Amino acid sequence: MNLLTAILLASAAGGLLSVLLAALALRLRAEWVPVMISYAIGALLGAVFLEILPHALELTDSDQTVGSVLLGGILAFFLLEKLVLWRHCHSAHCETHGPEAFGAHAHHAGTDHDHGRSGLMITVGDTVHNFVDGVMIAAAFLVDVKLGVVTAFAIAAHEVPQELGDFLILLHSGYSRLQALALNLLSSAAMIVGALLSYFLLSPLQSLLPYMLAIAAAGMIYVAVADLIPGLHKRAALSQTAQQLALICLGILTVWAAGTLAHEWMHEH
Repeated sequence: MNLLTAILLASAAGGLLSVLLAALALRLRAEWVPVMISYAIGALLGAVFLEILPHALELTDSDQTVGSVLLGGILAFFLLEKLVLWRHCHSAHCETHGPEAFGAHAHHAGTDHDHGRSGLMITVGDTVHNFVDGVMIAAAFLVDVKLGVVTAFAIAAHEVPQELGDFLILLHSGYSRLQALALNLLSSAAMIVGALLSYFLLSPLQSLLPYMLAIAAAGMIYVAVADLIPGLHKRAALSQTAQQLALICLGILTVWAAGTLAHEWMHEH
């Protein structure tokens, strides 16, 4: 299997898996959403600090430059989210994904809907987000296959709660479950487009890889810290906090295990 095929398969599998898992998650009760979010946080942070940033630093002698790009990337994602050009809220407890939306809107889709306006906005925003995810996956694969596998896994993990929110808004906007699934699958195709463009544009520009990885890390850190973690603080009971911490650690451990297995598989093949 050549590198381009691996990138395309990972991008397609990651997008398809996250959408289908989110579709299945619509049948879960609202209290399961924070469970998925806690695990996604661990997967994101594990990918950043165990895989992406170490590889970025290995590829350059300028640690300060990588750090500067990382910091600039976090600020850029903040501004993009403020302008509604980056992505919508991942949490099930924000204004558009609140518990009342999870309950009432999931069961009464079409009631008081807005004739598709919010659903269209969510689809456009998610398409842009998936495109960026494809760029991240391709950039990681160009550095190391193991890094690419881990990055694709982490992206798929954090996409589940986001795609769940997409489904809820599409249902509230008047779309049927089948239409919502079709729109999310179509949006996920942008991940493949992003991966393709990144592969052909980054291949002759290897010197940019550590900085692309720093930007990818910035996006993952921003999603975890700004979008996902604040929602967990609304469940502040000691038992809930212990559950959240355990699931975050499980996410980190899963990323470590995925990276280790991928590394061993590479040596065997």
